[in-house]
Amino acid sequence: MHARMFRLTAGAALLAAAGALAVALPAAQAAPDRGGRDGWVPVDGMKVDLQVLAINDLHGALEPPTGSNGELTHENEDGTTETITAGGVEYLATGLREAREGERRSVTVAAGDLIGATPLLSGLFHDEPTIEALNELEMDVAGVGNHEFDEGWEELIRLQEGGCHPEDGCYAEDREFEGSNFPYLAANVVDEDTGEPILEPYAIENLNGIKVGFIGVTLEGTADIVTQEGIEGLEFLDEVETINHYTDELADRGVNAVIALIHEGGYPASPAYNADCGTDGANLSGPITEIAANTDARVDALVTGHTHQPYVCSVPDPAGNDRLVTSAASNGRLFTELNMTYDRRVKDIVRTSVEGTNQVVDREQEPAADLTELLDRWNELAAPVADAPIGWISEDITGRGTGTPEFPLGDLIADAQLAHALELDPEADLALMNPGGVRADLTYAASGDEGDGVVTYGEGFTVQPFSNTVNLVDLTGEQLLAVLHEQVTGVNEASPKILQPSAGLAYTLDLTRSGADRIVADTVTVGGEPLDPAATYRVAVNSFLAGGGDGFATLAEGGNPLVGDDDMAVLGAYLTANSSEGSPLSAPAADRITVVE
Repeated sequence: MHARMFRLTAGAALLAAAGALAVALPAAQAAPDRGGRDGWVPVDGMKVDLQVLAINDLHGALEPPTGSNGELTHENEDGTTETITAGGVEYLATGLREAREGERRSVTVAAGDLIGATPLLSGLFHDEPTIEALNELEMDVAGVGNHEFDEGWEELIRLQEGGCHPEDGCYAEDREFEGSNFPYLAANVVDEDTGEPILEPYAIENLNGIKVGFIGVTLEGTADIVTQEGIEGLEFLDEVETINHYTDELADRGVNAVIALIHEGGYPASPAYNADCGTDGANLSGPITEIAANTDARVDALVTGHTHQPYVCSVPDPAGNDRLVTSAASNGRLFTELNMTYDRRVKDIVRTSVEGTNQVVDREQEPAADLTELLDRWNELAAPVADAPIGWISEDITGRGTGTPEFPLGDLIADAQLAHALELDPEADLALMNPGGVRADLTYAASGDEGDGVVTYGEGFTVQPFSNTVNLVDLTGEQLLAVLHEQVTGVNEASPKILQPSAGLAYTLDLTRSGADRIVADTVTVGGEPLDPAATYRVAVNSFLAGGGDGFATLAEGGNPLVGDDDMAVLGAYLTANSSEGSPLSAPAADRITVVE
């Protein structure tokens, strides 16, 4: 917990570059009445129906995502499972609009990472296409996630307020970016000098005469997983303490119906989006369980994200009462539909009435024409860059969706970075790639007109959208072992982050052990030779890792730094140099780490 005194205000302060200018944002004011839909039937004279539709971790997946990023596990009645495809904002729009039909009081919300780590169609234009798509989806309010800070908090403000990009300008002569029609909430993201949130901490939605408060927070550990220069001067506070504080403030304003939008999540026992998660929280693990158990009992539901998992679970609140905790996976494959009763007498949601389901964004439904038009317009601008071929593959090269600590695409990227490092310094020994930086698979099937096996620039960008550089640092053998330990200790102990190794590094990962012992030290080899604690090794990592990101603090201590090219350019150059139409690349074996289950 942070021993910080919160100021009792719903206003937000933004620091200008000099750190002195405060800008007030209007989001915490009561929103306009969004009622007026037909077909509403009251439960009784004092009770009305309320619908909340929620998404999370869209990551700018405007077009139907490919590979594992576009798949869901469906559980059949007999307990067997099957894989289905889903996603795409044209279909998400249709699904949301159909869900709202006949609902007099409906609100659409999100729990962070709507932008950032996005495919080329959005990333090439600094995520303006995604914001415009969310406006068309009638997004009402969104909490921030860690990826909202990928280009810095000032860029996040621009995406909310509008205006041309400060460097790239406007992308069409006759159009200026207007910004989001919805407020972003950042209750626990504060200026470290003033203690004030950089954006509004909450929003009050007036839904045809009833008021519902939404509090938005990102994970307290955001600073550990984003580029430091983008969050300079910011502090990320404890999620529970922050939500409880603003629950008090909302109560002081007469708002008792409260829903938290939390960019932190958990891991359900079953990967199926429609699996029964139970009513006692036993089938959900991860950071959100502790948050849910300690968040003020007056909060009526927790809409969560970050882990990209699908679940609708009930976790007891501090009073011992059931409370829904939900997540709609990622990439727009699902949306969560929450239905509940609001009691006018107590001005609150009837907790026992809250029900939730995750709805599949089915690609068999009719796509929304306005979203199709939006995609066509941006695709036309992106086509000259996106459609250029950069390589050829003979099969799918899978990323994190493989479900194993080491995966083929991670090894391929690490090999590409080592090849670039050797061009910079012939003494380079190995490369390490963070698994979270691999955002998609490379799929053999054509995504457009390029033909099967062709890797386009757009597909490569979808895999590596962060514009990191490939950096070289010196590490002693002792430091390199410490980096390997950091994969499974500290902030990564509960959910290990296994760095993807280039050729030249090998070791055993023993998952039957605990803590640092999971890295079997005497099995670590570099270039086929046992690791020498006293030797110096030249290691390539991306700039995010070089700054200590993802909990790898030891990498930030590396000496003799050298900055190389953009990581996407490095991947493209490697694919071009090592593949051709007649000799495509096959998937690496992903056998550099020996895993003991």
